[in-house]
Amino acid sequence: ATSVAISAQVAPARCISITIPCSAAAHPRDLKAALTWTSEMLSTMEKGRFAYAGRCIFYGVGIVGSLLLYGLWQERIMSYPYDGEYFGASTFLVLCNRVVGVVFALVMALSMREETHCMAPLWKYALVSVTAVAASICQYEALKWVSFAAQMLGKSCKMLPVMLWGVALSGKAYLAVDWWTSVAVSVGVAIFLTGSLRAAGNDQESCLSGILLLIGFVALDALTSTFQERLFQQHMTSKYNQMLYINAVSAVLTLATLLISGHTSESLDFCARHRVVIADISLLSVVAVAAQWFIYSQVQEFGALVFAATMNVRQVVSIVASYLAYRHHITAAQIVSLVLIGAALFSRSAIGLLVEKAGEEQPILRSREGKVARILNSPFFRRTRVSCCPSWKV
Repeated sequence: ATSVAISAQVAPARCISITIPCSAAAHPRDLKAALTWTSEMLSTMEKGRFAYAGRCIFYGVGIVGSLLLYGLWQERIMSYPYDGEYFGASTFLVLCNRVVGVVFALVMALSMREETHCMAPLWKYALVSVTAVAASICQYEALKWVSFAAQMLGKSCKMLPVMLWGVALSGKAYLAVDWWTSVAVSVGVAIFLTGSLRAAGNDQESCLSGILLLIGFVALDALTSTFQERLFQQHMTSKYNQMLYINAVSAVLTLATLLISGHTSESLDFCARHRVVIADISLLSVVAVAAQWFIYSQVQEFGALVFAATMNVRQVVSIVASYLAYRHHITAAQIVSLVLIGAALFSRSAIGLLVEKAGEEQPILRSREGKVARILNSPFFRRTRVSCCPSWKV
């Protein structure tokens, strides 16, 4: 018996091959049909490479752009006064973001005909929601005491707690370059923290509260992403299903917090006195949901590594934009720390993108190659394959 091998590249550094053993019993007409169909399928995949790269760029630009607007408006609302009065109810901002997120996820799930019932145990969604809401509140409150740039660099330190949570909860193993990168970033952040951190209108001593809130945000946000990853892996939830239920539970939690604390009427009165804050909160909520969609889409199709590289670009762009927009003071030591942090992050991203690690984790959501693999192994494909050429192996 002889065999015919057909292969094509379906994504950068990804190749799929199909081998067709041709026995003497196989009819030449069936074999020709199988070869023609397979060649057309792989040719279509090859032609899609440019669209594949275009979508990656589109998602990346969307993430950077939406989170840039989100960060600038977040700083505007929490760090700068409206006619001499500061907006103090960070929980109200979280509630607005979550409500808009629920509406968007529900509309998209219905339009895409995805499952709207709870695809994972509700208590797991609630656990993710608690950590997400707490992280968001810490994030907003920190901006009352520290600058937006300090908060962005604090997010860079999330690498270390994410790795520690991964080891503790999932028994993961990381390469030495991952640990060295986290150390370099931590050193850079420590250097940056020696400079002026305070937000507009606050003294340097109040920065201690902001730093503690920032530490709480980093730890809780890292725990949230770890829980979300486990949901995707254990229950194969769709992105809109997870967005729907996490945002819904988060909205209930934040509403209860507002009612208990008595900040509901205070927030509404502030909005009534300063109508411009309504536009700012609306824009903040819309770009927050847009950022969620871009993030989920990029991770779903291109994996967490490409997303990590995109977020590194976002951090640098956001810090530069904040300094330009609000004219923050920056010292020479802080410039050195930015260079150190940027070099460490971009070097790690380049290594991860160029070097294929043995045993590297799969993307959080289904990858392009995973979709191809599921098609090739689907019952329909197998029946078609057998009827066309019984000896065809994939």
